[in-house]
Amino acid sequence: MAARPLTPKPALRTLCDVRAKSAPKHDPERLTTHSRTVHDTVAQIEHRVATAGPLATEPAFWTRVRAAALLHDAGKVAEGFQQQLLPGGTFWGQRHEVLSLAYVDLLATVTGWTDEDRLMIATLVATHHRALHAATSGAAKGKQSLSQQYNFRTRWDEAFTRTPRPNGDPQIQVTRGLHRELLAWFSGALHTDPPSPPSGGPTVADRARLVLDELLDAWRQPVAADRGLLAVLAQGALTLADHAGSAHERLQTHMPLPTDYIHRLPYPPYPHQRQAADTEGHLVLIAPTGSGKTEAGLSWAGQQLRTMPGLPRVVWTLPYRASLNAARRRLQRDLNPALGEETADIGLLHGTVAHTLLGEAAEAECTDTHTDTDAGASRRAEPTASMARQARARAGAMRLFTQRLRVATPHQLLRGAIAGPVYSSVLLEQTNSVFVLDELHAYEPETFGRLCAAMGLWERLGSRVAVLSATLAPPMTTLIEESLTRPVTCHRAPQGTSPVRHRLVLDENPLTDPESVERLRTWLDEGHSVLAVVNTVATAQALYEELADNARARLPDDPHAALLLHSRFKNRDRDAIEKNLLRRHPERDAGSRSSRGGLAVATQTVEVSLQLDFDRGAVENAPFEAVAQRAGRVNRRGRHPEGPVEFRVHRTEAGRPYDDAAVAASWGALTTLVAEGRETLSEEDIERLLHLAYDTDWGRAWEAKARRARDDFEATFLTFTDPFHDRSEFADKLSEQFDSVEVLLREDVGEYRDLTTGPEGHALRAAGLLIPLRYGQLRTYNAQYDRNLGVRVIDGAYDETIGLKPPTEPDTIL
Repeated sequence: MAARPLTPKPALRTLCDVRAKSAPKHDPERLTTHSRTVHDTVAQIEHRVATAGPLATEPAFWTRVRAAALLHDAGKVAEGFQQQLLPGGTFWGQRHEVLSLAYVDLLATVTGWTDEDRLMIATLVATHHRALHAATSGAAKGKQSLSQQYNFRTRWDEAFTRTPRPNGDPQIQVTRGLHRELLAWFSGALHTDPPSPPSGGPTVADRARLVLDELLDAWRQPVAADRGLLAVLAQGALTLADHAGSAHERLQTHMPLPTDYIHRLPYPPYPHQRQAADTEGHLVLIAPTGSGKTEAGLSWAGQQLRTMPGLPRVVWTLPYRASLNAARRRLQRDLNPALGEETADIGLLHGTVAHTLLGEAAEAECTDTHTDTDAGASRRAEPTASMARQARARAGAMRLFTQRLRVATPHQLLRGAIAGPVYSSVLLEQTNSVFVLDELHAYEPETFGRLCAAMGLWERLGSRVAVLSATLAPPMTTLIEESLTRPVTCHRAPQGTSPVRHRLVLDENPLTDPESVERLRTWLDEGHSVLAVVNTVATAQALYEELADNARARLPDDPHAALLLHSRFKNRDRDAIEKNLLRRHPERDAGSRSSRGGLAVATQTVEVSLQLDFDRGAVENAPFEAVAQRAGRVNRRGRHPEGPVEFRVHRTEAGRPYDDAAVAASWGALTTLVAEGRETLSEEDIERLLHLAYDTDWGRAWEAKARRARDDFEATFLTFTDPFHDRSEFADKLSEQFDSVEVLLREDVGEYRDLTTGPEGHALRAAGLLIPLRYGQLRTYNAQYDRNLGVRVIDGAYDETIGLKPPTEPDTIL
């Protein structure tokens, strides 16, 4: 029998040869460098968060996170992982964080860690990519938990000691010399002596197995809620440090909002603005549209920054995704840039994009599949391509955390309650923060209730909350106060803060009735600027097409004589439309008597954050808060030369997309007010209308639904008694409850792919191509989930002026 030819043995790897990443290509990052970087990044996070909330009860919190940061990738020393990093390398198939547990165990013998220190450090190391246990309600449809991958069937010696290879020679995962080098380096970093060389003790693989079994036992049964919350926050600190260190991104220390913001206003502050600036702690502020409510909220936030520890973040939330860019631009314009910058760097917490980036950033380099959690399918990819995608995701994800002031919808904040490796960083960032919830009234009762539950959590995390609204009904204020344990200061702008701006007219005819449309044409022909707000996108598109030519005929040289705004635009097109609207219809200057002309047709997307001002307004009836917000875009500051101007509310046959009972309650309140002889919409009138609308069967049912949703959300999401069980199934449920998702047109797939791939590619660059859609409409547009892009792709006709068109041609509105 012929002898097998001898193959030369590869040179023994030393610690200097051990890499943590596949990038940069010319000199991939060393394991020791990455470990030190992540360890040092924890100091930045600690500087931000300090010991706010529950962290004050655990003196060892940051010490444990720093130790876990140093050791979290120790298992990458394995030869299987090092081979995987090579171009064209093969997948290892094991979890590096599990092998890392052996080094936690070895170093615990010389560091002086207590049993609880060792347990928590090992827990953080094990769970920074995967959950320990599968979902309590059954097998998760996403990636496997550690307990599913490693169990009684696992051959530990083959996995982590001597791995068989096709040629018959075993692959030694960690040589004795390299093992000792690594232990010596960690010991130096931890300022302790190296562990004594083992003499017949358990192997590295055995140690990893024993520690993992210990963790699985420790976290199998529910734990005390406070302990679980601290554990999840520590996990968030480690994953955030890992993402920041991997992306080589420093957390910003500059705060664009000055603490003395109230003193920098270019006008004497209103009384309610002064009151907000003098309030320490939670705030509810009720002030009319156009009375400087945003400035009051910023003044309050600036005051909180004075007395909170660390470097608090300010999070400004708005109800509609369509409002985020406008709010961000306003803050960039009004707040202070960092030294050397031209504009303030304001973060934007994206919706679908954030979900994609955070999910991909949490993937480990040693995985061999990319899992589509929406569809439950997996695809195999080359290791280097998978790592490049993850590196781009981490760089993009860090843009969600870098800035100290950010704009968001509450959806992503509530996702933090899901925790786990994907969202625990989002939860940690809600510690020691200042939350300003603008226009809180705009939510359905279920969402309002969940937000009240979140407020209670934020308070536990050492954060403070302000609620700003022009129309906050008494049941809403009651729910907010019930949900917070510390006092809530409630301020109202004094009567007379805003002049009477509108002559209220109720119209029994639909806004799409020929007579109603003709009235709008007459207003346009007379040179008035006209705002028409309807309840559905299809109606807005049809009404716009009926009237756009009239507006253009009156102003033939004005490219923005007619504008349409709704939620079914690509993000970048909607952003351009908002800019054009703000330039074309800004707030009227005092003494201005010129006729503006022009038409804007919109849905509820116009109600929040856009400082617009029109001469005339006609709107479809809606829940009263929406009606009042629409009125706030007409004669916004009461500076029209005619004095109060006509604001016409048209009755609707159905409430869609609103609850029919809510719309009926609004109409009942409006007709009652008119029957009482009131024909204005003053602050006093708005307060009266809110009382009338909510003192109904619908209003009492609304309050009951909101309270029930608050309590259910708290019981389901905010207990943290199973902190390391997989809860990824809740992410999809939460999105569906918000009934909102962003989609991509099939015709844009190529451009989206170009923007998300390549050295500079990531999902944030492509966010402008996405279109918000309701979950219930996905089937209508033949939506299909693209696993490669991580986004749903739809079929549909699109126009940058009209937006996404209905799948079938609607009947004419006339």
